[in-house]
Amino acid sequence: MKILTAGEGGVGKTTLLRRFVEGQFFSETKMTIGVEFFLKSIVLGDNEITLQLWDFGGQERFRFLLGSYVLGAKGAFLMFDLTRIATLEKLEQWVQIVRQNDPNLPILFLGTKIDLIEDINVNDDYALSYLESLNLFDYLKISSKTGENVEESFKRLTQEILERQGIKI
Repeated sequence: MKILTAGEGGVGKTTLLRRFVEGQFFSETKMTIGVEFFLKSIVLGDNEITLQLWDFGGQERFRFLLGSYVLGAKGAFLMFDLTRIATLEKLEQWVQIVRQNDPNLPILFLGTKIDLIEDINVNDDYALSYLESLNLFDYLKISSKTGENVEESFKRLTQEILERQGIKI
């Protein structure tokens, strides 16, 4: 099952995937150039599902590459940094990229870096205002550092994909 991660540079896409796949937090990650891939199997109910995780580079100069990588995607994470309100500015562009071949692609909205409590400057009401306008199915706040809601986010997105395919868990 192909899953995309999308969002501005530095929001924590690579860090989330490394936490989920390797179970570790890496505070120093290199900028993703283009696309990187991760694989991880999860069990939901009686189903074992292999997730093919596509880590999209968030920098503007790499976006022209991304359109060719979305084909076959079953779902996506749309991520922003709770400590940087500017990371919300181009969400619509990211939605257009990941939904290029499927206008109904299920997208889970993720606010990252919830562990940086003192630095958070995006409130829940503001973040939730994007759900309906961008047709996102849910919103979670996560921390790749502490692991909070990391597993839950992957389970929730996978469940949504399976339900939309008529597969009950």
